[in-house]
Amino acid sequence: MGKLAHTLYIWSMVLITVAVTVYLSWVGYTYYATPVVDRFSHPQYDWFKSSGTFGGGLGVIGTILIFIGVVLYITAKKYRYLERWVRLKYLLEFHIFLCTVGPIMILFHTTFKFGGIVSIAFWSMVLVVLSGVIGRYIYLQIPQAVNGRALSLEELNGMRNEAMASIRKQEQIDGDIYNTIMTFDPPAGWGLKPILEGRKRIKKVANALANTSLSRPEQEEILKNVRTEITLKRKMKRLDLMQSLFKYWHVAHRPFALIMLFVVVLHVGVAVFYFGYTWEF
Repeated sequence: MGKLAHTLYIWSMVLITVAVTVYLSWVGYTYYATPVVDRFSHPQYDWFKSSGTFGGGLGVIGTILIFIGVVLYITAKKYRYLERWVRLKYLLEFHIFLCTVGPIMILFHTTFKFGGIVSIAFWSMVLVVLSGVIGRYIYLQIPQAVNGRALSLEELNGMRNEAMASIRKQEQIDGDIYNTIMTFDPPAGWGLKPILEGRKRIKKVANALANTSLSRPEQEEILKNVRTEITLKRKMKRLDLMQSLFKYWHVAHRPFALIMLFVVVLHVGVAVFYFGYTWEF
């Protein structure tokens, strides 16, 4: 998937999520805005209530979306049966998409009434979604291979050495320019500082190369390798920290997901077998 296709892929999921939220808010606004004690008299009460055709359907579809998102990502990550066709990174993004739209539908299924065991499931679901967004950010900070597999420090060193070797091949580069390229130590951490420092160094190298006899394509090739070297060096600094954070993140994300799953199964069981609710088209 190219950069443009990936951007369209991300924005399509964002737009679908926003569209679903806006649509559900619009069609049910009069019902959801009605006080709980007065909803029985609403003309579409049987349609929007949690056990109604529309309300119940949202609960069923939302649960299915979450189930698909969780099972697809976990099994694909563990057994790698889809890595030939799709990168794990894209499956993670699809997992986040389904596990965001699904909870939104379940939110409207509850008709914004939270009490008892349902409140436990709902807030667990909220924590799962929020921690999932944080987890995606941490995951993207870990350098990955083409198939989405996390790279080791040795692999990163090998890639950096390849970039440095390509730079060394250019005999026209004098010692000052080479030292400018190789002695740069990008600051670790987050925010704009590491990025801005890297851009300053690239600009400095570009200005130095402009005064050499190298052709424009040769200069661009060197700058490409310089960018690669700087990026890899910066990521190597953060690799251990990101991997540790990712492990700790699982400690928070998985329990909330299991609690949500358990409560949802219990809720469905009570609704169907105890109260006798069914979803009718």
